[in-house]
Amino acid sequence: MKTPGIVIAGITSGVGKTTISTAIIQGLLKRGYKVQPFKIGPDYIDPSYHNMIAKRRSRNLDVWLMGINGLQVSYLENSIDSDFTVLEGVMGLYDGMSGRNNFASTAHVSRILDLPILLVVDTKKAARSLAAITLGFVKFDRKIRISGVILNNIASERHLRYIVEAFESKIKIPIVGKIFNDKNLIYHERHLGLIPRMELNAKLQDIIRNNSKIVAEHLDFEKIIQIGKKMNYLDKSKVEKFSLDLVNRKSRFQESKKLLDSKVKIMIALDKSFNFYYQDNLDILHKRAKIEFFSPLEDSCVSQDTAGIILGGGFPEVIADKLETNSNMRRSILDLAQKDIPIYAECGGLMYLTKTISGYKNNKKKHKMVGLFDADTIMTNKVTLGYTEALLNNNQTYLGKIHKVRGHEFHYSNVVINNTDLELIYDLKRGKGIRNGRDGFHTYNCIASYMHTHFMNSTFSDRFLECCVRYLRK
Repeated sequence: MKTPGIVIAGITSGVGKTTISTAIIQGLLKRGYKVQPFKIGPDYIDPSYHNMIAKRRSRNLDVWLMGINGLQVSYLENSIDSDFTVLEGVMGLYDGMSGRNNFASTAHVSRILDLPILLVVDTKKAARSLAAITLGFVKFDRKIRISGVILNNIASERHLRYIVEAFESKIKIPIVGKIFNDKNLIYHERHLGLIPRMELNAKLQDIIRNNSKIVAEHLDFEKIIQIGKKMNYLDKSKVEKFSLDLVNRKSRFQESKKLLDSKVKIMIALDKSFNFYYQDNLDILHKRAKIEFFSPLEDSCVSQDTAGIILGGGFPEVIADKLETNSNMRRSILDLAQKDIPIYAECGGLMYLTKTISGYKNNKKKHKMVGLFDADTIMTNKVTLGYTEALLNNNQTYLGKIHKVRGHEFHYSNVVINNTDLELIYDLKRGKGIRNGRDGFHTYNCIASYMHTHFMNSTFSDRFLECCVRYLRK
């Protein structure tokens, strides 16, 4: 049985895809549907907004990170018990890894899953011209199925009339949403996008839920549901083979730790500073280990029965003063690292493991961090953004002989290395990394890099967990 679904795409970034996606989720729930949300591309923040409305964990779908089979597996496994799927796109519809093709774009994912697209058009500063722009999107790639249009930020009824008249004469695709400009519907942003849900107080979260209800009133759900049901089956043969490979990998891992009486315990940092995790990654770890969460902000230490630590991305720079104040936690992590506990850190986690963080909002005060690596983190006004591909140049880490690792980087900071002998284990074929196309600090049993990774299409998590097993056996 197939699950109906739609993709919410934009003509550019910033046209209101998240607001409209949560509104569609809200409206479908009101009509009795069980909705599974997804976010296309490497994004941690937008899924947290989906979660607020859907009461189900939103999943990321990224071709570069997961591979086509991995993406299909995640989609099928997580939508099997839902009545409708809503996929929020990334950037503009056709924006992917290059200008040559659609690879890793919203259009690419919609094509892989054979899902219809609702194109969000920001109507500010134009009227009849919007029909020309939309027609260009429709004709740009005939294989991409744009099945509906949502008009956002309409200035007035007259403005709407001009747009509708232009569309009626040129475009046969139905308009399924007409949303008027409302300053109350604008969400606060920061340098990496929307502010994460964990930093929003109860009042702001209620505002977001209420906004979703308001926007939903301006959407034609009869047409949206009808469009969502016009999709085909995926080719499940390759997906089933890929799923079997994942099961075999799991069996081999279980065999490697069969002498243990219970699952290894992994402590994962989760609070206002560290909260960038792919739900699929957490699920993969949860199936193979005992997962517990801790707060580098609030807790005093990491428990001694821990077999491994994961420090995800986030915004440690925003409340670096509070991270500095919790000296007990910083000492606890440093002590465990020096005792060879396996640690995996990404971006914000990397920053936390350096000696200091400074420069947020031009504040030059250096806030002390863990100090595992002889380097300092300095915030900048320049973004480093894009997919990464790394070649491992060191086979002495717990990653063993993994040759290639794919990921992405997204940050407004530089890590300044004080000790020129500090080892960098990744040579980047794609991406910037910590310095000169190299990434990944390594010491003891700790790996820390700017690169965010996905566990679906690699043995990365297997190697980390195997190291945790060896650590327990010492």
